[in-house]
Amino acid sequence: MSERAALAELAKRRGFFFPAVEAYGGVAGFYVYGPAGARLKANVEASWREQFAVREGHAEIDAPTVLPEPVFAASGHLESFNDLLVACAECGETHRADHLLEEAAGVHDAETLEPEELAEQLAANGVTCPNCGAPLADQPVEAFNLMFETSIGPGDGAPGYLRPETAQGIFVEFPRLAEYARGQLPFGVTQIGRAYRNEISPRHALLRVRELTQAELELFHDPADAGPDLAPVADVPLRLYPADDQGDGEPAYRNLTVSEAVESDVVANPWIAYYLGRARQWYERIGVDLDRFRFRQHLPGELAHYASECWDAEAEIDGDWVELAGIATRGDYDLRKHDAHADDDFTVFREYDEPRTVERATVEPDMAVLGPAFGPNAPAVADALADLAERDPAAFEADTVTVEADGEPVTVDVADANFAVETVVERGEHLVPHVVEPSFGVERAVFTVLAHSLREDEVDGEPRTVMRLPPAMAPTLVGVFPLMTRDGLGERARSIAAELRDAGLAVEYDDGGSIGRRYRRQDEVGTPYGVTVDYETLEDDTVTVRDRDSAAQRRVPIEGLAEVVRALRDGERAFDSVGAAVADA
Repeated sequence: MSERAALAELAKRRGFFFPAVEAYGGVAGFYVYGPAGARLKANVEASWREQFAVREGHAEIDAPTVLPEPVFAASGHLESFNDLLVACAECGETHRADHLLEEAAGVHDAETLEPEELAEQLAANGVTCPNCGAPLADQPVEAFNLMFETSIGPGDGAPGYLRPETAQGIFVEFPRLAEYARGQLPFGVTQIGRAYRNEISPRHALLRVRELTQAELELFHDPADAGPDLAPVADVPLRLYPADDQGDGEPAYRNLTVSEAVESDVVANPWIAYYLGRARQWYERIGVDLDRFRFRQHLPGELAHYASECWDAEAEIDGDWVELAGIATRGDYDLRKHDAHADDDFTVFREYDEPRTVERATVEPDMAVLGPAFGPNAPAVADALADLAERDPAAFEADTVTVEADGEPVTVDVADANFAVETVVERGEHLVPHVVEPSFGVERAVFTVLAHSLREDEVDGEPRTVMRLPPAMAPTLVGVFPLMTRDGLGERARSIAAELRDAGLAVEYDDGGSIGRRYRRQDEVGTPYGVTVDYETLEDDTVTVRDRDSAAQRRVPIEGLAEVVRALRDGERAFDSVGAAVADA
């Protein structure tokens, strides 16, 4: 059984995740997190928030998931947020054309091809429909916009869309967020929330879904700044797969520290290098196997039109490399777009170190002349004159000047423009900040952590399935078991479970079946520690604490048990340092 299939079976059986609304036949691309999965996902999100918001000193917001159409017209999503689909003429099934080509013909980076090129490659490689086997040659490849459309308000309402990424909710609120940051660059804004993409062919469980959770950070900075202080991550090792080294055959990796990657110019932007280091630390913390992890640089054809550099965090699952996150430069693209379309200012004021005395060309057009001459176009003419004065003051040396207003050339007497050159003192300038964006897929992180944690081993000569989740990520931290339910053991175990819950720990009480079977159940769901209440407990107020990974056991006093388990979870104590060893555990 493949790694994905084994995980999907266990996930459904043990309550990590399962397909949604199966009672009504189900719908592809939507999943429910069960009791174990919801806790795991919450732990992953809390860990991300701790790393990228709290420790970095960044703000966090929670923006609407539905935004009006003008936002996405300005951002470019209406025009370009597309995947390429091909429909089967025989059965009518639609498929994502680049994925079909990659899987059927082994073509790399098919998503960089234009629709016509994809259609030609599908025909040349004899690609057939996965559903019915019919050939897809001569079938057109078309762009399909992935956004879910909706209506805001009654009746026809106003058109809107479910957000395909959380980023736009940050960008459109930049003017107010910049005020909260007192206009001081750099500053970061984070958001963890739902996004929606009407995927052509959702697949591989949580790896490609139509409703997903993103954890994103938008770091606004001055493009002229020196970048971040790399000292906190300078020695973090990175497994890098640069664009220049990508091709057929075995990957040629560069194993460099963050500082080495910047010094050698393998990673051009220091901000990206910084967040590669932080991302690597975070993925290790939540349980990704770093032997199956890398950062791959986008090829030129993959780069978004606004990006000059992008690296994907990728993890290996079943022999395939899965994108977990993208860390990219967005330049000033988004803020400039919204600055041009919205009724607000998307700049910040950068104060100079010393005031500067400069000459500035100005015009004060005589509207009493321009109004009768140009009618409703007079304001546009005045704006065009001001733009020309700033760009080319020499144009006003003649008797007349020609500008373009509303697409038409018009000529104005220079005397009516009231052109002048003034000496002014400038204390700073307005600039549109640039953006570096680390964007993380939460579903993909959860799936990868589960896949990399799932193990088959032996305990006491018997095979077992164990989920070796880091204790801080595990849905349940402690399983509490009475050895038997009679003689007051069940009541004492329930009391201990309640005390641990009151201490803020995730606890599951289980008295069903043999103690060995209960251990195995908790091993399979990833519970790091088991607390067994036995007859010795009734005599000396101690319990047996069992370690999931080693199956070792220690005898620990009930008093202070919560503190011991918390210290184990946080890595402050090693398991063999607590209590007394239990012989023949």
